[in-house]
Amino acid sequence: MSTQANNIDEYIMELKGQLASNPQCANHYYNLGVAYLHKRMWQEAEKAFLDAVDNSPRMSEAYVQLGGIYLQRGDVDGCLNMNRIAKDCRPQFAVPFANLGFCYLQKGDVDRAIVNLKKAVNRDPEYVQAISTLGAAYYSDKNYEEAEKNLKKALDLAPAFGPAWNNLCLLELDRGNVEKAAEYAAKAEENGFTVADEVKEELNAAK
Repeated sequence: MSTQANNIDEYIMELKGQLASNPQCANHYYNLGVAYLHKRMWQEAEKAFLDAVDNSPRMSEAYVQLGGIYLQRGDVDGCLNMNRIAKDCRPQFAVPFANLGFCYLQKGDVDRAIVNLKKAVNRDPEYVQAISTLGAAYYSDKNYEEAEKNLKKALDLAPAFGPAWNNLCLLELDRGNVEKAAEYAAKAEENGFTVADEVKEELNAAK
């Protein structure tokens, strides 16, 4: 945020003023889109990011943000398309590969999910969300050894990452290790992740 702006609304007005005198500045449009995201003004953010790529067609970050908006609307295919463009614009950028992996996992295409998540982690070996999602993908594929390895790696990097604790809980439930699963479920909730009611019921029934 600009040092002259006291809050997000002032920052938006400042960016609009800058765009009035320089209407082809993709960076200003991108920053405006991010500001609108902070206010959860999805349509305005989408327009700003579209203006950004109109003026800078290879701005990978703007395509990633558009993908996030489409995913928020439930449009997984739209998110996929935006992140495909993003990774083509910037092949060493880890984020679009992680997003592609997440989308493919949502669509049940575990093999493609794993391929893209591995590419994300290769590009950024400390990308916690990608590592954790890779663990989730391996779990979906019933490759429990690789799932556990990646989920624990994510937690080594970010011990408060609730989704990884939750997936470890599910993994241990599948293995029949109820006590360990309950421990991981508690860790997930301690770190802000809401464990599904059916999982809690299964844990309680197994006690």
